[in-house]
Amino acid sequence: MPRDARRTLQDVADAAGLSLAATSYALRGTRGSAATIERVQALADELGYRVDPIARALASGRTGTIGISGSLRDLWQQDLSVQLTRALRTVDRDASIADADADPATERRVLERFAAQRVDGVLASPVDPSGEHWRLLDASTAVVSIGDALTARPGSGAVLFDNRFGVAAVLEHLHDLGHRRVALLTPSLPTTPGRPSELLAVDLAAPLGVDLVVVPAPANPEGATAAAAGVLAAADRPSAVFCLSDSLAFGVYRAAADLRLRVPDDVSVVGFDDHQLAALVAPALTTVSWDEDAIVAAAVEQLLALQEHGQAPDPVTFRPHLVVRGSTR
Repeated sequence: MPRDARRTLQDVADAAGLSLAATSYALRGTRGSAATIERVQALADELGYRVDPIARALASGRTGTIGISGSLRDLWQQDLSVQLTRALRTVDRDASIADADADPATERRVLERFAAQRVDGVLASPVDPSGEHWRLLDASTAVVSIGDALTARPGSGAVLFDNRFGVAAVLEHLHDLGHRRVALLTPSLPTTPGRPSELLAVDLAAPLGVDLVVVPAPANPEGATAAAAGVLAAADRPSAVFCLSDSLAFGVYRAAADLRLRVPDDVSVVGFDDHQLAALVAPALTTVSWDEDAIVAAAVEQLLALQEHGQAPDPVTFRPHLVVRGSTR
């Protein structure tokens, strides 16, 4: 057979002297001795055999593709999507990334597209975790949410954040520094149910004697700049701004600079992600840090468990820690 002709699984099986099934298992590394797996994979490389993804999908009922959904104008969620993609690659899965853009209607369209693509699973940082649109995904599709549980889709996996601990750490830090009027910049939208972090902040501020001013803002630095400018230009300007994402905090930095306010001399700023830029801006951003590597590993582990057993593992909850830098005083 000419070298450039498309090789088939049968060609590899004939060269290896194995059945089609045994050859397929060896190529995937799922069955057979280590020596057999190594020999078959070497023969496949030598022959120039490549797996046909369409044929594999028809034979197995799986596409090998996992949908990743998040609000990608948020810098931390951008990084998370990249890390999830890399982790999926190590377990022989491809990723299809879609931007929900912090909008429940857009998130619904993303899920409709995933359903049409027949993805094998979805890893999502949900915009509206209580939305009925999560039921658009077939019951056989493994779904794992990151950050908030999907209350409208029982049986989904969940990697949760101990937001109470993180929010309390920030408010106590600001209280100890003497701040009594604090603006809370939150990416919540009018069409989205109140987020746990926002509700927690309101509940936790009162016992501390902190007057918390809730300010909705678009989930990106540009929109946050405009939202923060209105707060910082007010006569009763808060002495600190607590942002529920670092992307929002970077917007506050710009708004403060435009108003000739100094961080932290005139206004303290706190974020909530510890994005890689948080330590590089000036002054470095005080923020809440999460173990991203462990979060990604847990999400992929939950996904694989769902695909293997068809039953959601127990949710995994991560607790953050406060990283104090130069943006608070």
